[in-house]
Amino acid sequence: MDAKKALSHVDHTLLKATSTWEQVKTLCEEAVKYNTASVCIPPSFVKKAFENYGDKITICTVIGFPLGYNTTAIKKAEVEDAIKNGATEVDMVVNLGDVKEGNFDKVEQEIKVLREASGKHILKVIVETCYLTEEEKIKLCECVTNAKADYIKTSTGFGTGGATLEDIELFKKHIGKDVKIKASGGIRTREDIEAFLAAGADRIGASSAVKAYME
Repeated sequence: MDAKKALSHVDHTLLKATSTWEQVKTLCEEAVKYNTASVCIPPSFVKKAFENYGDKITICTVIGFPLGYNTTAIKKAEVEDAIKNGATEVDMVVNLGDVKEGNFDKVEQEIKVLREASGKHILKVIVETCYLTEEEKIKLCECVTNAKADYIKTSTGFGTGGATLEDIELFKKHIGKDVKIKASGGIRTREDIEAFLAAGADRIGASSAVKAYME
């Protein structure tokens, strides 16, 4: 796969707690140069990124990140604030405590609330696969499908593990036809990116994709 095609599927990502505007600016300039699918940045930088690059790139940010245990009301407010500031894609983290208690109706309802709050904008649902059983992953595929989110996303990149090809295969079997897959966490090389795209992921969340293709 050539670099242009591969990078068009990449959410060029910088989510470290110590991220600075200069680093976000570099990320945005790389996204413009290489035409990545989006930049995925902390909510605090969305407005400034939009003011400087909003006509050139798609801006994605994260909601309830990285632990997912914010209340639904707070997550909804985060979505509304992010969109007001210029984000057109939001990646939310599910409440893993609800998952572990088997409260899948509650998980699904929260996704529905954020689906409504995000409106026409893209909503991706991070399920943090490293903490889940296969049964929980399957149930979350159903929740994401029923709530009409646009994507199911494997990982935050801040858990105990990242994306696996096995999880992409599992998701493909259990998500609805209108739900796409985003793989993230630990994807660093050209070989990684192309393997996940070949397996069925439509988006790749990675911080080093541009570097992998341009060096």
